[in-house]
Amino acid sequence: MLTRQYTVYILTNRANKVLYVGITNNLKQRVHHHKEGKGSTFTSKYKINKLVYYEVTDEIHGALFREKQLKAGSRQKKLDLINKFNPQWKDLYDEI
Repeated sequence: MLTRQYTVYILTNRANKVLYVGITNNLKQRVHHHKEGKGSTFTSKYKINKLVYYEVTDEIHGALFREKQLKAGSRQKKLDLINKFNPQWKDLYDEI
């Protein structure tokens, strides 16, 4: 039986000013879409295509809950999470 994985992720723009939280079952493909400007209207408008944080789970309900939790959280909580996971704020796309 094939187990699906779900990823909650945070993207930012080149200047690390705008944050975007999303969820996907294919992180590499989804970030590639963002990099091509096909992610969403919001991410295209603000050129949000740098992957700075992600977490993976096998449980869709847990992933959806976590996405809502991150979106509802303060900007500072997102910044703290990114700083702990990826202190240099480097683009993690090539590492996935």
